[in-house]
Amino acid sequence: MLANLIIPSFLVTTTQLTVVLIVTAAIFAVFIGVAVVKMYKLKAENKRLMDRSKYKSDVDKEYRDFTEGHLYDNNNN
Repeated sequence: MLANLIIPSFLVTTTQLTVVLIVTAAIFAVFIGVAVVKMYKLKAENKRLMDRSKYKSDVDKEYRDFTEGHLYDNNNN
C-alpha cells in the first residue's frame, strides 16, 4: 500500500496522448489549408476588381506637382 502512495499512477497513457495530439494537429492542418485556399481566392478576386475598377485609371494618370499651391511657401513666382 505504501508503494501505491509513493509511485503516482499516470492518468493518461502515452498512446492516448499521441492520439489526442495527432487529432489536434490534423484539425489545425485543416484550418490552415482552408485559410490558404481562402487567401488565394481573395487575392484573385482583389486582382479582378482592381483590373476593372476606376482606381486603375486614377493611378495611371500622370503626376502633377502639388507643391505649387498657396499652402506651400515657395518663391517660384
